[in-house]
Amino acid sequence: MASSPASAIEVLLIEDDAHLARLTAEYLERQGVKTCLARDGEQGLVEASRRAFDAILIDIMLPRKDGLTVCRELRERSAVPILMLTARGEEADRVMGLELGADDYLPKPFSSRELLARIQALVRRSRGHLGPTRDVVRVGGLSLSRSAMRASLHGQALSLTRHEFTLLLGLAERAGRVLSREQLLELAKGGDPDGPVDRAIDVHVSRLRQKLGDDARNPRMLKTVRGVGYVLEQGEES
Repeated sequence: MASSPASAIEVLLIEDDAHLARLTAEYLERQGVKTCLARDGEQGLVEASRRAFDAILIDIMLPRKDGLTVCRELRERSAVPILMLTARGEEADRVMGLELGADDYLPKPFSSRELLARIQALVRRSRGHLGPTRDVVRVGGLSLSRSAMRASLHGQALSLTRHEFTLLLGLAERAGRVLSREQLLELAKGGDPDGPVDRAIDVHVSRLRQKLGDDARNPRMLKTVRGVGYVLEQGEES
C-alpha cells in the first residue's frame, strides 16, 4: 500500500544494473513514488533535461558517462536533489560526490526502506518542509496559505480562482525548478477530474502573470522555458 508522504514524488533512477534497477523501481512504485529509469549516464542526462523530477538517484559506476560527471553536469543547471548510489564506499568517493553537488550518499547494498526514507527527506528539504507540512509557503514577496487558500504579493491580496491558487502553490513549492505542462496540469487539477485540460495551462499561466503584475513579454517571476514548460523564480523580490 502506497504511503501518503511519497504519493506526489517522481524520481529518476540512473542505474546500469538492470535487475537492481527493476527491483528498486518496483518497490518505489508500490510506495507511490513514480520512477523513471535510465541505464547509463548519457541517457540519464537526456531524461533529466526532458522533465522535472523531485529527486535523481545516480549510481557512480555508469557506462558512457560516470555518475560523478552526471552529478556535476546536473548540478550546473539544476537544484534538483541528488542521491548517489554506489558499491564504492570509500570516503574519497563520498566526499567527491558531495563536493560535486550531491545531497546525500547511500552505499550498496542498501535497504529499500532506507532509500525511500532518504528520498522523502530530500524532497521535504527541497520543498522547504523540515517537519510537518507548513501551512504558509513563501517565495520572495509571494506568500500562500494552504488552509485559507489565500495568496498575497508584498502584502497585497491576490484574487485567484481555486485552480489558479492550486497551480501557483505547486509552482511555489517547487520554485526554481522547471515544470512541464503535463506536471502543471496535474498540479492545477489537484485531484479534480473536472480540472483544466491541455492548453488551458497556458491560459492559467497568462492570468497568473497578470495578477502577479508580471510582464508577459519579459516575465521576471513566472518564466517560460521554451519547449519544456514554466518555472517560478526563487526569491523574486520585485
